[in-house]
Amino acid sequence: MTVQTHLAEAPRAGLLHGYLESLALVERLHRLLLDVVKDEFERLGVLDINAVQALLLFNVGDNEVTAGELKSRGYYQGSNVSYNLKKLVETGYMHHQRCEIDRRSVRVRLTPQGRDLRDAVAALFARHAEGMQAHGVLGAEAIEDVNRTLRRMERYWTDQIRYIY
Repeated sequence: MTVQTHLAEAPRAGLLHGYLESLALVERLHRLLLDVVKDEFERLGVLDINAVQALLLFNVGDNEVTAGELKSRGYYQGSNVSYNLKKLVETGYMHHQRCEIDRRSVRVRLTPQGRDLRDAVAALFARHAEGMQAHGVLGAEAIEDVNRTLRRMERYWTDQIRYIY
């Protein structure tokens, strides 16, 4: 290998290292988020749902949606959305109703009890945002930079799935 070839490959190796570190961080952050939500619910004495189900409540919010809509939004990959929705209905956190237009489809929305838990998750996230800013971890500009970068990665990966086989 010539010196020129080695120098030309150095930036690529650095980029690859940074990219792999980003992938590992995203994966760890997702697992940590689930742990943080689980810990908050344990602190509140809510033991009948798991962290994925709590995030599902948070993301449904005030909407009425189908399991297919939740999947198409890209949430809950690797989890069984139908199973989690069924459990949330059984525990009284969600209402379900057959769609008038397509009887095969079931629409779900939060019950008052589900809205209370959604509000608990929202309060947790608000405390975290305030805490990160107060401790100098992330400010509004820094978090927007992170989000902009993650959206570009998301777009790139989506394009890879759609256009490259």
